[in-house]
Amino acid sequence: MSSRTRTRGGAAVHTVRIPRQRGRRGSDPFVVVMPERPSLAHQALTGLALMLWDHRRALAPIGFAVLALVAGFLLHTIAWWSGLLLAPLAAGPLVWLWLMQCRRRGTGSVLAWRIGVTTLATSALVWLALAAGFGPLAGPLELIWLLTLITAQTAWLIIRRTH
Repeated sequence: MSSRTRTRGGAAVHTVRIPRQRGRRGSDPFVVVMPERPSLAHQALTGLALMLWDHRRALAPIGFAVLALVAGFLLHTIAWWSGLLLAPLAAGPLVWLWLMQCRRRGTGSVLAWRIGVTTLATSALVWLALAAGFGPLAGPLELIWLLTLITAQTAWLIIRRTH
């Protein structure tokens, strides 16, 4: 490395170049700061992050699924018995469906959507209880997590009608 070139900070921050003096001896030197080109991996990760940020509302179920996966892992690691406490919560969506049908009876497509939402929420809560008890990747739980994620993402995109 030349004595006239120094890098400041990390590898991809900036390169400070101090040109050699030319001209009069009494003139003041000047410094030129030139940014270094980002690597291809940096550009790819930046593009991916910007794309995810632009479509963050459409990808909400994926975020919730990853959050549930991490929560299941942490609950299993810290307190496996928390699965026993979460198991009764799996009946919550069924109670909601029963109350909604008692208050405002739905027929046709309304009833179909209620049953679909109830099934999806019940399977997600049952998965969380089982993941907290046995671990999120034990047995068929990872496949159940993936199928629930695909179903939720598909329903979310149909409901939102994103283009």
